[in-house]
Amino acid sequence: MKPRTGLIGWRGMVGSVLMERMATEGDFTRIEPVFFSESQPGEPGPCLDGLAAQPLEDATNLHLLAAMDIIICCQGSEFTRRIYPDLRAHGWQGHWIDASSALRMAEDSVIVLDPVNRAMIDRQLAAGTRTWSGGNCTVSLLLMALAGLLRQDWVEWISTMTYQAASGAGAVQIRALLQEMGHLHACVAHQLTDPAAALRDLEASASSWLAQRAASSPALVPLAANLIPYIGTARPTGQSDEEGKGQEEACRILGCPDAPLPVDGLCVRVGSLRCHAQAVTLRLKREVPLAELEACLAQAHPWLHLVPNEPDASRHQLTPAAVSGSLRIAVGRVRQMTLGPRYLTLFTLGDQLLWGAAEPLRRQLGILLERT
Repeated sequence: MKPRTGLIGWRGMVGSVLMERMATEGDFTRIEPVFFSESQPGEPGPCLDGLAAQPLEDATNLHLLAAMDIIICCQGSEFTRRIYPDLRAHGWQGHWIDASSALRMAEDSVIVLDPVNRAMIDRQLAAGTRTWSGGNCTVSLLLMALAGLLRQDWVEWISTMTYQAASGAGAVQIRALLQEMGHLHACVAHQLTDPAAALRDLEASASSWLAQRAASSPALVPLAANLIPYIGTARPTGQSDEEGKGQEEACRILGCPDAPLPVDGLCVRVGSLRCHAQAVTLRLKREVPLAELEACLAQAHPWLHLVPNEPDASRHQLTPAAVSGSLRIAVGRVRQMTLGPRYLTLFTLGDQLLWGAAEPLRRQLGILLERT
């Protein structure tokens, strides 16, 4: 029998990308999908190839949820914290796969990123673990980029400076960014049609609009032609919580809680629509020739795309426009630093809605299906 698999939050940003990937890879033919909704139970569910649309089930009904063998939840942390404990308390023994941060650090949960920690996933599955969490998007993308070096145990510490896309902040930020782009164009449109218009006047008009926008909407800092150098809430260390997740989740994924790998840096929101980028500095435990480092990076897994440290290749292959919507993890600008031969720098980016969110969940479902 195909396992009954409940899907919650499938209409959101991560959920919709997950649905696309599952349809593309034929995953729905391997399960009996049951679609849940918290707001619209009883309404028609999605139409899938070869499957008739069924009414949506109530995502808050523990009895219905308990009838699932597997549940994939993309509804968010608040929902998971409200529903998951009660479902377990009622004796449910199924597999819960969660996209949110709610269960990542729980003792009975494993953060899944199988190209990096498949051996751990297999061990925990054999030990009876039934709760699986997707990791923080920037952490997952960082580990996918550095998987080869980490596998060789060459890395002493990592400093990563992230450039995170608007879509990482959700639909509100995406809509705001696109609206801001339109307003910026509108405020200089008449000047753009005049070849003689002074560049200083163009810049002044746009900057004036940005200043007015920032003053009128302090809760939503403009992102178009701007950046936001703080993501998340403050910690006593001076880090934001987004920055603190770097070491916490990386060590949990890698399975090194007793000898944690130092990971730190700054997280910045930028005006790209999709794909998180990171400028990485790391110190190696020993000197390794650059050619060997590049080969190790490139051979880590099939999705790693090593970009030559050349101007044209970097400008055309190492950008959100080149990577968005693909499973490629692009790594480029690789070089040993003038600080010393054990210091390596590189630039990496990937689609945070894919390897940073939906794809590890989809692949964890596949791992579970291998065991049924």
